Amino acid sequence: MSNRDISLYIVDIFIAIDKISRFTCKIQNGAELLSHEMAWDACIRELEIIGEATKALLNSGLLKSEYRRIVDFRNQINHGYFGIDEEIVWEVIAHKLPEYKAELISLVTTEKIMLEDAIAHAKVENVKNEQVLRFLTNFEV
Repeated sequence: MSNRDISLYIVDIFIAIDKISRFTCKIQNGAELLSHEMAWDACIRELEIIGEATKALLNSGLLKSEYRRIVDFRNQINHGYFGIDEEIVWEVIAHKLPEYKAELISLVTTEKIMLEDAIAHAKVENVKNEQVLRFLTNFEV
């Protein structure tokens, strides 16, 4: 397991969810998402990041085993790229990610996980990405 602080993984997930939300804000369904090549590819990549970060949270014991489904979904999209069902991806984006975000916010609050250093680190990593910097600057749990 990595020595990376768990708060960094949490911030990675929040950034990925925000990016997916921005990439899909004008998209209504899976078929439409699939027809937007860059949005589709970007969302798939961000879902992979969410899955990897979730795996780290599971390995740390911070999340319950029920979240393993997120890692399993990441594995499906990572290893079955040409067989990905766009409606399942859309269901995850439209319904599951907002739920997961709310659950993570609750976890951070309940467990009193401090994100300030992780947010500062993410700002350095994303110094040339104005949209991510804007998100991080305005982000509050």
